[in-house]
Amino acid sequence: MDRTAWIAVTLCVIGLVVWQIYVVKQTPPRHAPVSVAPEQTSPSASIPSSTPLAAPAAAPKAAEPVASFPEKIETLRNSDVELRFTNRGGGIKEAILLGQVAEKGERVALNSAESAPIGAIIESRELGTPAFSEFTASREANSVVKFERVTAEQIAVRKKFFFQQSPEKKDNFVVEMDVGLENRGTELYRNAGYFVALGSAAPIHPKDYPSYTRLVWCIAGKAKGIDVGWFGSSGGFLGMGQRAARPFYQENIAGAEWVAVSDQFFTTLVAPLTAKADAVWGRRFDIERTPDQKLLGIEGALGMPGFEVQPGQTYSARFEIYAGPKLYHRLAQLPHNEAEIMDFGMFKLVCQFLLNFMNLLHSWLHDYGLAILALTTIIKLTLWPIQNKANRSMRQMAALSPKMQELKEKYKDDPTRMNQEVMKLYKQYGINPVGGCLPMMIQIPIFFGLFKMLGQAVELRNAKFLWVKDLSQPDTIAHLPLLGWPINIIPLCMAATQIWLMAMTPKTGDPTQRRVMMFTPLIFLFICYNFAAALALYYTAQNLFSILQFYQNRNQPMPKLEKVAPAGKRKR
Repeated sequence: MDRTAWIAVTLCVIGLVVWQIYVVKQTPPRHAPVSVAPEQTSPSASIPSSTPLAAPAAAPKAAEPVASFPEKIETLRNSDVELRFTNRGGGIKEAILLGQVAEKGERVALNSAESAPIGAIIESRELGTPAFSEFTASREANSVVKFERVTAEQIAVRKKFFFQQSPEKKDNFVVEMDVGLENRGTELYRNAGYFVALGSAAPIHPKDYPSYTRLVWCIAGKAKGIDVGWFGSSGGFLGMGQRAARPFYQENIAGAEWVAVSDQFFTTLVAPLTAKADAVWGRRFDIERTPDQKLLGIEGALGMPGFEVQPGQTYSARFEIYAGPKLYHRLAQLPHNEAEIMDFGMFKLVCQFLLNFMNLLHSWLHDYGLAILALTTIIKLTLWPIQNKANRSMRQMAALSPKMQELKEKYKDDPTRMNQEVMKLYKQYGINPVGGCLPMMIQIPIFFGLFKMLGQAVELRNAKFLWVKDLSQPDTIAHLPLLGWPINIIPLCMAATQIWLMAMTPKTGDPTQRRVMMFTPLIFLFICYNFAAALALYYTAQNLFSILQFYQNRNQPMPKLEKVAPAGKRKR
């Protein structure tokens, strides 16, 4: 290799090493906590006042305020989720997902005990706010949980939670919250707007990317959001773009259909049914799992417009709460664009098709590893005729290479004339110079669609295949001593098969372009090494199919170079 090639190889290797160091150190080191106490940053649940949601000032952690009443828990349960309600604020303290297994065999639980209960009405965020107000809880026919309290202003607050009726026999994670405020006093009650707590979201695995943990809202069918990285400080680049850490996020918005907190695979999503949300709020918090490991979580709230209640009158509001896994087929059935929480981006249609097709194959094969291999097989067989034409085009280009080299030598001092003569040569022999690129162009949206889809496909959680324990995570079998780098087998197999495939590909084009293409395996290894094993499994299987096709094409006779007749002289 020449100097340029060695420089490119060195840069790729350095990039890969830096990326691995970044991934290994995704979990920041422990430091002395300087933050607001949980109860000080988790607002009171009461009749909302006209006080806007304000920024909490940083303060040393104080003793947590002790509620003056005992906490009581009520439970609603179906075959998919168990909701644990608390009289502290009258909301959902935890949502236990009965079909989702977390680490150490426990069930996945949404919301943190230190965060505001899901559905709690937020009164203020001033420091020193007392604990959430006490509600009186009651049951109705074992299918409805009710809460009630009366404020000093003689405003009776009633909340009712119940599962929505659904024709589906499984994956029912939707509960409705009805809120009613009755003015029992003698004066007009005015409220300038209030917030409804979303609870919190936290990483599922210690090395989840920060971009997975997000606060999201949807306006006119388009999802927007921030992740936990938004709150952190930044040193900028060369002194530009520096910023201090930000304690909270708040934005006034116009007509949000829903607001949610979300991690890689699960979400708590609240959609107001009687009026659209007009504000969002979020805060990042630390989760210390071990003395040396700190994760970053996020909690949020949605803002609702203000209202007035005359004496003897009642204000009513209804909310739909989805607390469960990000199952696209289930979210797509909900009426407020809830499926946008999947964040498929510009490859949305491709992601939707691939996810639905993969689940269809799994319903037949009952194994997600086999479903991914079947999906790969079907995609490759569909593209097989196009790839055959591309392979033939590349072999023709290889046969034409000596003539092209002669032209480049002849016109090396006149690049414009050289390009004209090369294009004339292609035309003379009826060769499409981009014919070999067509299959690659088709596969680009498929690859990135799979990249986005497999990163959020909760169906792959804990799905086993051969030595892989979880297809949604890297297939790490060990770590290198001292460095701690993970050893992931399938991405290494993917890179090896890609190198093998490139060695078989006919040598065409400019030598510099060929050298650049040599680094493609490193680039894909860089992208896929710490991503879901399912993606690397797909790409490895695809490479093996391509190798098989190249062997088949190579055994066919070498295409002959024959000049085609000019368009005006062709027989009609």
